Amino acid sequence: MDTLNTHTPSPTAPASFRPAMPLEAPLPMPVQDLDRLDPASGHRPARPARRPWAARALVFGGAALLTAYGALEMYEVVAVSGGTTALQYVLLVLFTLNFSWIALSFMSAILGFFTLLRRPKAAPPAVRLASRTAIVMPVYNEATARTFAAVDAMRAEIDATGHGAAFDYFVLSDSTIGDAWIAEERAFLALRARWGEDARLYYRHRAKNHHRKAGNIGDFVSRWGGAYDHMLVLDADSLMTGACVVHLAAAMEADPDSGIIQSLPLIINRNTLFARVQQFAARIYGPVIATGLSVWSGRDGNYWGHNAIIRTRAFAEACGLPDLKGKPPFGGHILSHDFVEAALIRRAGWSVTMLPALPGSYEESPPSLIDVAVRDRRWAQGNLQHSRVIGAAGLTLASRQHFATGIAGYVASPLWLGQLVVGIALVLQTAYVRPEYFTSEFGLYPVWPRFDPVRALQLFGLTMGILLAPKLLGLILALIDGPVRRASGGAIRLVLSSLIETILSALIAPIAMLIQSGSVFEILVGRDTGWNPQRRDDGSIPLRDIVRRHRWHMVLGLVTGIAAFAIATSLFLWMSPTILGLVLAIPISWASGQLSWGLALKRLGLLMTPEERDPPAIASSAGAIAARNAEAGLDDSDAIRALHADAGFAEAHAQMLPEMPKRPRGVIDTDRALAQAKVVEAETIAEAAEWLSPKERMALLHDRALLDRLTRLAPA
Repeated sequence: MDTLNTHTPSPTAPASFRPAMPLEAPLPMPVQDLDRLDPASGHRPARPARRPWAARALVFGGAALLTAYGALEMYEVVAVSGGTTALQYVLLVLFTLNFSWIALSFMSAILGFFTLLRRPKAAPPAVRLASRTAIVMPVYNEATARTFAAVDAMRAEIDATGHGAAFDYFVLSDSTIGDAWIAEERAFLALRARWGEDARLYYRHRAKNHHRKAGNIGDFVSRWGGAYDHMLVLDADSLMTGACVVHLAAAMEADPDSGIIQSLPLIINRNTLFARVQQFAARIYGPVIATGLSVWSGRDGNYWGHNAIIRTRAFAEACGLPDLKGKPPFGGHILSHDFVEAALIRRAGWSVTMLPALPGSYEESPPSLIDVAVRDRRWAQGNLQHSRVIGAAGLTLASRQHFATGIAGYVASPLWLGQLVVGIALVLQTAYVRPEYFTSEFGLYPVWPRFDPVRALQLFGLTMGILLAPKLLGLILALIDGPVRRASGGAIRLVLSSLIETILSALIAPIAMLIQSGSVFEILVGRDTGWNPQRRDDGSIPLRDIVRRHRWHMVLGLVTGIAAFAIATSLFLWMSPTILGLVLAIPISWASGQLSWGLALKRLGLLMTPEERDPPAIASSAGAIAARNAEAGLDDSDAIRALHADAGFAEAHAQMLPEMPKRPRGVIDTDRALAQAKVVEAETIAEAAEWLSPKERMALLHDRALLDRLTRLAPA
């Protein structure tokens, strides 16, 4: 584990340099055993938890009844001939599994809809805060101008509430690119200098990003968590108003049994077509789904990894994540750590709740379909990995349900694909295979794989109604909410926007189905995803990359369409939505990342959200600060040249370095050795910058002796 020098500056550091981190306040964070649990361990709640059994009975009982009805109707569709073939039974099973998934979402949305109809009142603001909260932002090769702008804007808003003294700010870097790391340090030093003596702004960079984000947070909690009652965990694209942050801290203070309180982040600042569709859907439909989830989960809620406040001691006691046995993708460190942390903290007796109606929590989203696919690949692996955790000892039934829901969200795609393939096979069998007159069982008539077209049409209508109902319920709530309706462009534009979102989502769905199916199959055969940084900026992807990514989707759509039309016109019509989405995969994906298309709809007042028409003050402030940081060139400088050009900054960087362990004799760090050889041979900073590879740069940036040699090189 890294050890930062947080006590006294080194002799070479500037006299005015203050340590980048406060004195350590360790908290024990034991690794949890998933196979056994001591019933006597954990937190004893101050008051007994009331579980929302009625809400759960409504959601799960209703979903079970709907699924049973749908399965019965599908059986009647395929059994019209008096007998059922093996393929028809396979189709029935696949349909039932898929139908159960959408039935559960439907019932949860129904619950959320009627809850929101009552217009739940917001809690009054906090009068004072007696606790200390660390606001932590983990970063990984992010745009520094934006991340530090968010911290700057949030600090101003929190201070304006009068509760600023209760919060400290930490930027926790796992960046593996030298230029990103040095840009973070420059931004940190500049912002801390501007905030003055009472900045309470801290920065830590880990030499090795062990266990990724979970390890980053765990390192902070185990070394500095003892100084804070709570931590508010952000993402690099998070923004939260001062009122929202203070409300979360006050809610945590008011509930001594609370371990995690999750807010509902809304998507803002998006301009590409795809991102604006996501932004609109999250704003109009998201509250219905999140509210339903919150009501039936009760104090057995879930955690989404950011924009949530966590009781630090509870997290340390309960959330030390073990490595799973075996190799990735199912073994190794846990990728989707947030679900697991929620389950473990709940297992330890602390509650996990959500405040979906709390305003002022924001995030951004990927700008295109391909960017979502990159992120989704990691999420798919993380959620399927939960199959190794779902049976852990002591978990609540609701926590296991959260795991099951996450797994089902990705397994649903190959199930849908399998349902389409079996459907095509059945039509082929009907059209080209002769009926079997003499079966093993006596019958007066041969077994024909026939279907009841009337029941099939009715079942299709029921399925689509259940699938689209959450969108309709969200739209109804938006239409009857005057401020939301007007801010979204009025009733007509709101309905048109919902139609646009529904059509685009329907076209994208088969593409996403194939992408997710491919991800699931890759995981099942043992391919690890790794952890790539997320692209957050608006901007298009080169057409050649889009063609390369989607060419097989288009080919599959064309082949399927031609084959379906050749088999039967009815089959072609039945599959036309899926075929159309696949055939148009390349233009749809290209259009999804286009700024011009998204902005054109924005000028027409379509896909508008209240936050887009009237941006939150914190979003405008963060945007202005980010623009100022970008003009200052925070993300443009070459790390090697930046350190060479500013001796004071180079000394400050050396002071912030962790104390590296002593190298064992005979063990050579190849990257450091090459960096040393190149820096010694270089005569100018230009030569050094040109010769050093990315890994050699990181080795140099971690080594005080090599940094000293670097600063002695001649200017270019």
